[in-house]
Amino acid sequence: METDISLNSSEQPLWVPTEQDCQSANVTQYMHWLAQEQGLHFADREALWHWSVTNIEDFWASLWSYFQIISSQPYTSVLTSHQMPGAHWFPGARLNYAEQVFRNGSSAQPALLFRSERQALQTVTWDELEQRVAAIAESLRSLGVQAGDRVVAYLPNIPEAVIAFLACASLGAVWSSCSPDFGTNSVVDRFKQIEPKVLFAVDGYQYNGRSFERYATIRELQQALPTLQHTILIPYLHRESAESGLLENVLLWSVLEQTPAKLCFEQVPFEHPLWVLYSSGTTGLPKAIVQGHGGILLEHLKNLTLDLDLKAGDRFFWFTTTGWMMWNLLVGGLLLNATILLYDGSPAYPDFNTLWRFAQDSQMAVFGTSASYITSCMKAGVEPARHFNLEHLRAVGSTGSPLPPEGFHWLYEHVKRDLWVASVSGGTDVCSAFVTGSILLPVYAGELQARSLGAAVQSFDEQGQVLIDEVGELVITEPLPSMPLFFWNDPQMERYKESYFALYPGVWRHGDWIRITPHGSAIISGRSDSTINRSGIRMGSSEIYRVVEGLPEVVDSLIIGVELSHGGYYMPLFVVLRAGVNLDEALVLKIRQSLRSSISPHHVPDEIIQINEVPRTLSGKKLEVPIKKLFLGMPIDKAVSLDALSNPDSLQAFQSVARRVAHLRQI
Repeated sequence: METDISLNSSEQPLWVPTEQDCQSANVTQYMHWLAQEQGLHFADREALWHWSVTNIEDFWASLWSYFQIISSQPYTSVLTSHQMPGAHWFPGARLNYAEQVFRNGSSAQPALLFRSERQALQTVTWDELEQRVAAIAESLRSLGVQAGDRVVAYLPNIPEAVIAFLACASLGAVWSSCSPDFGTNSVVDRFKQIEPKVLFAVDGYQYNGRSFERYATIRELQQALPTLQHTILIPYLHRESAESGLLENVLLWSVLEQTPAKLCFEQVPFEHPLWVLYSSGTTGLPKAIVQGHGGILLEHLKNLTLDLDLKAGDRFFWFTTTGWMMWNLLVGGLLLNATILLYDGSPAYPDFNTLWRFAQDSQMAVFGTSASYITSCMKAGVEPARHFNLEHLRAVGSTGSPLPPEGFHWLYEHVKRDLWVASVSGGTDVCSAFVTGSILLPVYAGELQARSLGAAVQSFDEQGQVLIDEVGELVITEPLPSMPLFFWNDPQMERYKESYFALYPGVWRHGDWIRITPHGSAIISGRSDSTINRSGIRMGSSEIYRVVEGLPEVVDSLIIGVELSHGGYYMPLFVVLRAGVNLDEALVLKIRQSLRSSISPHHVPDEIIQINEVPRTLSGKKLEVPIKKLFLGMPIDKAVSLDALSNPDSLQAFQSVARRVAHLRQI
């Protein structure tokens, strides 16, 4: 086996839960319920996790009872088989995701709070939400939308997006959404696959202080989606509906919202499609990932309640767009009677204080964001604790990429000392987290506290053997209810099997490097398909980014490793520097010395190259694998789908370097 080099987290915890934290925790109440109702007793959270993954039928059946799932027909069994793929959950049950949302709506707290770059804080009550969802649902029904029909949305993170989704779910229609920062081709690549009947769209949006109209894009979508029968326009950039005259064959949202209606819920099977999410599509057509009503319902109730400790009445925020799975998880907060907080716009406009100001003004309890946002705030010198009253804030969630130890320290030093930092990792594929936070456990810098309940997460070596305290492939050895039902247009499930089960038959391989510590926490080292393997030493890119981007001169970075024909290895590091900083010999030496002393000599790159920006997907992920393919000689149009990038022009610098070093592959 290859040697693994990885960083150790701090030995001292940054935060330890109080006795009150543990006693009032949702998971503690669940364990009390298990003791009273089923005679099950667990010494600690690790013991509970072990039971949840070795008795998975009992665990998920207990959640059905504990959360009092409403179903018009009972299930006949919990799980048909443990085989993956091929496991089917709760056959016989009929229910509706949206019905679970509205069972607990309270007049004591608002359902939604919304703010944007242009919009002051806006409140949507539960009564208003139900009325507006009922009106849109009835309007869709009158347009011929039935259970199983696809309804798509080209919308920002606004209340209308939540309303439209819940209306679709209530009918049993299948929802799918893209953010309006996606270009026409990117949207068509996604929506055309699923043959939608109805499109919700906005006329435009504002980001970073600039307005972007979308009339032309809507017209192009109408022409490119042959199954589309109706377009519903939400005047968002131009609130006056007269602007809709620039489009043909559209219905106005404001008119449909006046439809008198009573909200009803179509009863559908547990595995009836709820929505379609998409992979990034950087190297081909995005995978259209289908997830079901019941699986998402149980997973989100479990994840938000037992893992993230969200409570009724909490004000719950995650910075996201409708094109990222975190939007879908955020909406799941409504299942708990939490108030979900929506923000549309740039998190850095007019500066990085924007979201912290929103946290203060909304009395936010849980602040979810990306690791890159936290590190950006750190680099920008933001001091939320100094400028804002964050007395209601008790937790910060981080995902999207590994949060480096420095990010943890910054949160405790500059946001709040008494703060639970929950770094989590999962994926669009299950619309949840595999490795998560736990209010019962201490927080260590750089670590994810625990494996999610019900998620049989292990670290595997190349032969499929379990590793402890060593870096290996993140795998799931037992099925989860929110795993994809199927990929759209993949009738033989060939692409599905290739995506998750090709390396270890019958075991889900997620594509991340993970180290599970002896006490059950985890450290994610980045994507396993972008791993650097130099002289038999396997390195995750995230540990290199942690060191390089921790330097004050460096804003962003990207590293790849390229195998050469003679058995050699070429490892260039690309850096984006602060304004006014140049890559001189002194800075090159500083970067090299930092990597050598902080990690190892093996992590020192062969070359350091200054670039203007790191290429990223529309969801903000660094483009490591396609850049490596480019350096291996693959044409750019085969290596990456330009429409899947937020900054395709950034590739020019890499093409130039790839051509310059092409001779190395022949040496």
